[in-house]
Amino acid sequence: MTTIEILKSLKTLAVVGLSDNPTRTSYLVSKYMLEAGYKIIPINPNANSVFGIQSYPSLSDMPPHLKQEPILVNVFRKSEDVPPIVDEAIAIGAKGIWLQLGITHQTAIEKAKSAGLVTVQNRCIMVEHQYL
Repeated sequence: MTTIEILKSLKTLAVVGLSDNPTRTSYLVSKYMLEAGYKIIPINPNANSVFGIQSYPSLSDMPPHLKQEPILVNVFRKSEDVPPIVDEAIAIGAKGIWLQLGITHQTAIEKAKSAGLVTVQNRCIMVEHQYL
């Protein structure tokens, strides 16, 4: 599945590492995606909400009704933080994992692929969306 196909089919983004600081890249990119019509679920243990949307400490802490949606997990964390995020994404039944520009972890990506998730790494979701 191409990045364009992923973005056309998965419109709910659980954003791991979404900052409530408007100067941070995760905030700017997620605001763009929100304004483009995507549903954003902030995942940040240090923020109560982002964009007026309740934040959750982890993917596992999301309420069951959100876990039932076709979720693309968008990751704004260091590469070494990716494996447990992938494990959680698999556990909640996410449909895909997107590692932002500069973030890669081949072993975790292979695990996600083996579990049936679509995967992207080292690409900015906002830049890719602008190709739509």
